[in-house]
Amino acid sequence: MDGPLGLTVTARDFGLKGPRGWVFRGISADAEPGSLIAVEGPSGSGRTCLLLALTGRMRPTEGLAAVGGLELPRRMSAVRRRSALAHVTGVTDLDPSLTVGEHLREQALLRRRFGGPLPRPRVLRRPRGERAREERERVDDALTTAGLDLAALPKSARTAVRDLERVEALRLSLALALLGRPRLLGVDDTDLKLSSAERTDVWALLKSVTETGTTVLAVCSEAPRDAVVVRTGTGRHDDAKDDAKEAAADALAETGRS
Repeated sequence: MDGPLGLTVTARDFGLKGPRGWVFRGISADAEPGSLIAVEGPSGSGRTCLLLALTGRMRPTEGLAAVGGLELPRRMSAVRRRSALAHVTGVTDLDPSLTVGEHLREQALLRRRFGGPLPRPRVLRRPRGERAREERERVDDALTTAGLDLAALPKSARTAVRDLERVEALRLSLALALLGRPRLLGVDDTDLKLSSAERTDVWALLKSVTETGTTVLAVCSEAPRDAVVVRTGTGRHDDAKDDAKEAAADALAETGRS
């Protein structure tokens, strides 16, 4: 199956001002479809807010930006429908008490109910077994793209999230986001608390996701050499991060989990 067609990401003097001042400002970007875009900067420099703004979950206050030709903030809802988030604390948190399989089933159900256009009558008339098989194929595709091998986990799909290694949890979060076959995937805190070897593996994974067609926008402290790099400021707005994630959670509640 062909992958999704990735989205271009462009920005000029893009900024967002919050109650405590500028969260980020003067951001420029120019990335082709299927690019790996690294949002590089220290913690508290507006990295997460920029990620949320470029995926249509936060309203910018200055400058110009467009995702797939859709202008922000005017076409925020359209950008949200074409994008997904992974590994964003306070927005896409994994439940440590649930198993990997339970997370996958829950997300598949959410996608079925909220994540796409209404099924055509012809689709509704198809046998339930055929629809279930297509759903399993979608889950398998997402797991493969995210590099998460259920058979390698301690209890396979019955492994609880609390028992996952840090990189395995990141892979699960990616798989859940990829179930919707987004054209733009936003990943927060990509290299947080990872060893050098783990960082190399994760960047290789995200690069492989772009090779399926999806544009990847990843927050990090240090960008890889082969990424399109967008740099944020000096880390003066750490307390704005919670406000941003709260706003993003509200937006996600309106559109279904993405």
